[in-house]
Amino acid sequence: MTTGFPGLTVGSDPRDLAAVVNRMNLGKLNCVGEVTLRPDQTSTVVADSRVTARSFVGLTPLSPEAAAELASGAVYVTARAQGSFTLAHASSAGAGRSFVYVIVG
Repeated sequence: MTTGFPGLTVGSDPRDLAAVVNRMNLGKLNCVGEVTLRPDQTSTVVADSRVTARSFVGLTPLSPEAAAELASGAVYVTARAQGSFTLAHASSAGAGRSFVYVIVG
C-alpha cells in the first residue's frame, strides 16, 4: 500500500503544514486505494494501515465487471480490523473486477 501525499511529524515546518492543509481543502485527503478482486475466490483481503475496526470503507467500480458485481450486491465488506478489511464477492474466473476504495475514520 502506498500513500499519495507526505504526512507530517511533530515539529513539522509551518510551510509543510500549510501544504497539507491546502491539499485537504482541495479534497486531497489521502484516504483512497485500489483493489482487484481475486479470481476464483469468494473473498479478498485488503491490507491498508489506515483502516481500523470502525472505519467506513466505500467502493467505486473501475470496470464494467466491477460495476456489475457492485450492482448485483455480490460485493460487500465483511470484516474490518486494524490494518485490513475483507471483501466478500462472487467467485468468478473473470479478471478486471477492480475498485477504488475510500476509508473514512
